[in-house]
Amino acid sequence: MQKPIIAIVGRPNVGKSTLFNRLVEERIAIVSETAGTTRDRLYGEAEFAGREFIVVDTGGLALDERADLPGTPAAMLTGVHNQAQVAMDEADAIIFVTDVEQGPSPDDFEIANTLRASKKPVYLVVNKADNETRRQNAVEFFQLGLGEPIPISALHGVGTGDLLDQIIARLPEEIPSAPSTIPHFAIVGRPNVGKSSLLNAILGEERALVSEIAGTTRDSIDTALMWNDAPLVLIDTAGLRKRGQIEAGIEKYSSLRAIRAIQRADVALLVIDAVDGIMAQDQHVASYILAAGKGVVIVINKWDLIEKEERTMIEFTERVRAQLDFIAYAPIVFVSAKTHQRVHRVIDTALEARAAWQMRVPTNELNELVREATARHTPASKGKRHLKFLFATQVEGTPPTFFFFVNDKKLVHFTYERYLENQLRARWGFVGSPLRMIFRNRREEKGAA
Repeated sequence: MQKPIIAIVGRPNVGKSTLFNRLVEERIAIVSETAGTTRDRLYGEAEFAGREFIVVDTGGLALDERADLPGTPAAMLTGVHNQAQVAMDEADAIIFVTDVEQGPSPDDFEIANTLRASKKPVYLVVNKADNETRRQNAVEFFQLGLGEPIPISALHGVGTGDLLDQIIARLPEEIPSAPSTIPHFAIVGRPNVGKSSLLNAILGEERALVSEIAGTTRDSIDTALMWNDAPLVLIDTAGLRKRGQIEAGIEKYSSLRAIRAIQRADVALLVIDAVDGIMAQDQHVASYILAAGKGVVIVINKWDLIEKEERTMIEFTERVRAQLDFIAYAPIVFVSAKTHQRVHRVIDTALEARAAWQMRVPTNELNELVREATARHTPASKGKRHLKFLFATQVEGTPPTFFFFVNDKKLVHFTYERYLENQLRARWGFVGSPLRMIFRNRREEKGAA
């Protein structure tokens, strides 16, 4: 399912990350009193009133050097329009956060002017309204021309429920991901790791702009091609742009497009810079691929720039596995998009991952494996209660999802769940694909029937 996306925008230090943490109910974003702390777009899955959606936090960028952010290039301070524009393009709803303590600022008016052109629902939030006087002062923000301000305190959770009630009422329904017989692969990764170069190398022609400047790329572009006489589609989160038209900060704000691309893909090609190694933003992207339930191939690019000894590739693989241990099933391909070294293996490996992502296991063979696995390693008991597996089946859909009916699902320890997953992978591979394992009690089985 393609879940609705809610983007949080606003100038620096108004409480966007605090609101993000409140909505996803986790302390994912770094919260600091220092303006401009959020440098990477963060995203999280949230649920309210039975609706699931994706919340995207953004870094606040000021319009010019008035913001005086320490250590921030002046060029980055022009990105507020980029932030608002990408949110308008890709989000299903936009939360515009302002600060009641500071009142409407010139930057707020500029953001409001951009958002007013949007056909998307925009919710004007006045943050830090944690007492009656501040809530009354929120009326000053009517002058932004975005409708009635919604006073909240993200830190204390005041008013956030009312905000979500309004958003949920207007969110579009989840869009079922229509199965396609044509493979769709998304090229994703942090800025300047060589996504466009990889696309060009695969296509064998200069179809996408390649530049050493992080920020060259912007749009998600679908490119159809034939591979071994079969059609496939590459969803490139790096778009076609002309030199000289690079907008400051735009790559950071194109994460929304990457999220959309991952949702539409069967397999994500996670491009990593071999020189830099695994960085926090790589882990962020990998975690969303996992959450979206997509297949994944890790592509180590710029391998030609690495000085190699006998164990260089082995040791690099071990580091990648350690830092991306939550997608340990992902195959790793070492390439050089510049020299085209091993580039052909990227698509071949992605096709194998897609086959694993779509794999169906016969029910009788699945239950045979469960019997053998439980006989080889008896589940731990709790007091006089012993875990018993009654029946297992794979349900329709992707990624491969297995239902295990047991006498008491509370007895299923996560280590035993991991053991069963390892047994499934040892028997059928599932290389490049996540597995979902759901345990149900016997009475739930009867209810399902």
